[in-house]
Amino acid sequence: MTSTSPGPDVISLGCRLNISESERIRAMLAGERDIVVVNSCAVTSEAVRQTRQAIRKVRRARPDARLMVTGCAADVEREQLAAMSEVDGLVPNTEKLDPRAWNAPEKSLPLPPLHTRAFVAVQNGCDHACTFCVIPQGRGPSRSQPINAVLHEVEHHLAQSAGEVVLTGVDVTSWGYDLPGRPPLGKLVQAVLDSFPELPRLRMSSLDGVEIDPLLFELFADEPRLMPHLHLSLQHGHDLILKRMKRRHSRGDAVRLVEQLRARRPDIAIGADLIAGFPTESEAMHEANRSIIRELRIVHGHIFPYSPRPNTPAARMPQVDKAKIRRRAAELRADAADMRSDWLQALVGSRLNVLAESDGTGYAENFARVSVPSDMPRGSILAMTPVEAVEGILQ
Repeated sequence: MTSTSPGPDVISLGCRLNISESERIRAMLAGERDIVVVNSCAVTSEAVRQTRQAIRKVRRARPDARLMVTGCAADVEREQLAAMSEVDGLVPNTEKLDPRAWNAPEKSLPLPPLHTRAFVAVQNGCDHACTFCVIPQGRGPSRSQPINAVLHEVEHHLAQSAGEVVLTGVDVTSWGYDLPGRPPLGKLVQAVLDSFPELPRLRMSSLDGVEIDPLLFELFADEPRLMPHLHLSLQHGHDLILKRMKRRHSRGDAVRLVEQLRARRPDIAIGADLIAGFPTESEAMHEANRSIIRELRIVHGHIFPYSPRPNTPAARMPQVDKAKIRRRAAELRADAADMRSDWLQALVGSRLNVLAESDGTGYAENFARVSVPSDMPRGSILAMTPVEAVEGILQ
């Protein structure tokens, strides 16, 4: 994603947190038109490849610009990126929101500009040690934004008529563990809803299901302004692989959570991250991974082929053949696509409230993508009844 707004170009790769941080970097460097920032991702080897590709593309397009790289790859792949002739400098990921790291004037960190959906970073970093993951290397330990700071940013976005607020972070359900009294995430969500009765829609980014506290569960079950869309950091459908990943949930935990939520809120849409070809994964384990898509009815599936990351325990485990990984990832994607297609067809004829984006589409409460009228203003919400689903979009 490249900026078209005044100020520096900022290319954001990877997660929603990176998108939010990129907007702050752009605002912090306002007026610096001779700089391009690549805010990188290192979650997979493919993400690192895309970072390198973006760097080379930027250098070809902007040969005279100062090209700076930050983000997770700037820490995890620091030596390799620093050796690229196209790169003028790297800013550590943990310092990218510090004006001093950019030789920018020290001032209050600017709030990001308005988007249709406002991404509010409530947490950063991670204290867990999943065996496949480099994110703690690139993001550091978990840090929470205090409730008042979150409310201040939400107020800023609502003042600009944001149609939806998305609470995001690296490990969102760990929010509050480092704050006085260790408040649960549900307390923050309740505070946002209580403080802003005019907020039409609140959405959560990816959550660790085993850490969903009772209050947050009740809000998902009963609060109409909290969108019926739960994206789980699931990773796999077989218990032994989950154990080898050092995840804290079992397959049964995920199944029970979704069953209990669906019993209270039948329209909730389930998304999940799944990794194909984790080390030691057998065909039977892969089939368990496929079956979790059907059992949970995962309609927003994010499928990642496993790739070994630097200095992680999983990189030292017996690896699955790359051709098998590609085949298994393709099968998972096909299963997820079939589930999504059936879900979209079932939504035809139902009444949906759609938040318009700027590309002629919008998103329903359950995050189904819907085609909207050409004259529908960006950020407005319209009740619509789709009559068909074409290529993944309700019409």
